[in-house]
Amino acid sequence: MMSASSMHSLVQDYLNERRRLGFDLDRPGSQLLAFARFVDRVGHTGPLTAEIILAWAQGEAMRATPITWARRLDVVRPFLKHRALIDPETAVPDGDIFGRARRRLTPHIFTDGEIADLLAAARRLPPPATLRPATYEAFFGLIASTGLRHSEALHLRCSDLDLAAGHLTVRQTKFRKSRLVPLHATVLEAMNRYLTIRRRLLPSAPADLVFVSPAGTAIADRTAHGVFEKLRAGLKWTARGDHPAPRIHDLRHNAECPVIPSAVAESSTNPPASKAHRPATGRRLGIIRPPSATPRAVPGAKGA
Repeated sequence: MMSASSMHSLVQDYLNERRRLGFDLDRPGSQLLAFARFVDRVGHTGPLTAEIILAWAQGEAMRATPITWARRLDVVRPFLKHRALIDPETAVPDGDIFGRARRRLTPHIFTDGEIADLLAAARRLPPPATLRPATYEAFFGLIASTGLRHSEALHLRCSDLDLAAGHLTVRQTKFRKSRLVPLHATVLEAMNRYLTIRRRLLPSAPADLVFVSPAGTAIADRTAHGVFEKLRAGLKWTARGDHPAPRIHDLRHNAECPVIPSAVAESSTNPPASKAHRPATGRRLGIIRPPSATPRAVPGAKGA
């Protein structure tokens, strides 16, 4: 019969062995240990069964969704296969019992009204007459109109903006690549307005970050998320994706999803409904366009 801590010991031995081989297993390791504690807590003895495995994958999950269960099962399956080599009676449930664990979650696609409300709420951030409201209005608007990752926007330098040429440069980002991002006229206007406020309140140099705190320091990732979450709570949006609530990251999809080839938009009076299609008001906003990377407008901005 297993001792009360035997499953925990088995999992810890497995993790130690894998880490000696060079695997990090930081998050998977913590989840595996949680699985072991669950097995020990319920007093299970003998080979691991499908019932105890699925009870943990589903019953102990914070979110009762198939993809959450699938991902939890995906974490324990390598350990189960390892145990099956030692104890052939160990159950190894099929990996697709809850669907694919590594499928891409559907993002929340913001309406133009939601983005306009977000920017308006950012303008009302305290303290008034400081750089903070202008910073977050420009920060969220730039992500929504260009598709930048929020980390890319936080790391932008003043020298990366070429407003006269109508583009910005994202340097050494994912896969160590750099790219030019064209800017819509309304984005240029909004960024010019923000930089004017920034220079008035805080002298800047080309090497300085574009988005900074009122004290001139870098904005931490968690700080940006905290501001967004506070504004989101006040705006009371209803999540329309697979995530429990809209995220900053979802804003960048608004620069990509509304693309409708002009020929399709003009030749069909009833285009197919999907999350990648937006109402005809997008032409006024500059978001119905050929797939030639015409820059995205800021919803609700002057001139849009």
